[in-house]
Amino acid sequence: MCHVIVTCRSMLWTLLSIVVAFAELIAFMSADWLIGKAKPSGSEDVDNRTGGSQEPYHPTLGIYGRCTRISHMQLSRRDTLCSPYAENFNEIASGFWQATAIFLAMGIMILCAVAFVSVFTMCVQSIMKKSIFNVCGLLQGIAGM
Repeated sequence: MCHVIVTCRSMLWTLLSIVVAFAELIAFMSADWLIGKAKPSGSEDVDNRTGGSQEPYHPTLGIYGRCTRISHMQLSRRDTLCSPYAENFNEIASGFWQATAIFLAMGIMILCAVAFVSVFTMCVQSIMKKSIFNVCGLLQGIAGM
């Protein structure tokens, strides 16, 4: 009975470790770190398909990406394009954002490594009399700082 509880707990920890690593990666790549004021909608923002106006557009900026509104030549409706604005590390918006990129990248690498190792904890739970769970938990705490 005790072995089943430990196995279920380690499976839950493994699943949550993988989910957190992916969530952190998605947050890093997101362009929604800063959201600008809604642009006022004019007569050109009317959706021809429905006849109503489109929802207000909010420009956004992320660590290295941004979303802007573009208009198509053939279509009268407008669309949003999200892409990197920084071609290299020095083009990131500011020194603080560069530091954020470095620390987040290091944290994501640690979380991904822990998620990878956590899969193997189903079979091996200690190495050299050290609990893998304790070591990985410490690494997750460091990555979350």
